[in-house]
Amino acid sequence: MSDVAYADEHRFTYADYKDWELKPGERYELIDGVAYAMAAPNIRHQRISMYLSGEFSAFLKGKRCEVFAAPVDVRLFYEEDESDETVVQPDLIVVCDPRKLGEEGCRGAPDMVIEILSPSNSAIEMERKLELYRDAGVQEYWIVDPKNKHVRAYSLKDGQYTMRTFYLDESAVSEVLPGLEIPLTDMFAE
Repeated sequence: MSDVAYADEHRFTYADYKDWELKPGERYELIDGVAYAMAAPNIRHQRISMYLSGEFSAFLKGKRCEVFAAPVDVRLFYEEDESDETVVQPDLIVVCDPRKLGEEGCRGAPDMVIEILSPSNSAIEMERKLELYRDAGVQEYWIVDPKNKHVRAYSLKDGQYTMRTFYLDESAVSEVLPGLEIPLTDMFAE
């Protein structure tokens, strides 16, 4: 996502968003009606995303929850009439309620969201999304920081996030998915 909006003078809805004719590889997120262009992730970002996809897929095999990797549309504040104004594409989402899955993506808050920092996004952007995810009711939000080799994990309790940080010599553990442990030395291996 870039801080340069697609068109600041107009607020878009999901109905508008889904009708855009985009070039191959072109992606946008819609936050509070404003469209933001998204750059393609770099190779380091992709390696981490693929690693996490494999770990989550293996852990969730045979369980109720499912993991999905970007690009997948997440309509955080889903409105059946498509008037919702926020559509994000996190790197990974975990959805445990099959009723939230539609052909277009996730309708409402996923149980877990994972975002991977890269040069095209920033910690400031992720902090902005932190508020969105909290307000939507995302139970757990991970920000993976490849540069500093740590994971900040936010867990929702009584409408507020509490944060834990996992460092390189540790495993990131989930509160939403008890038993899931991601060794950071493996994830950040080059």
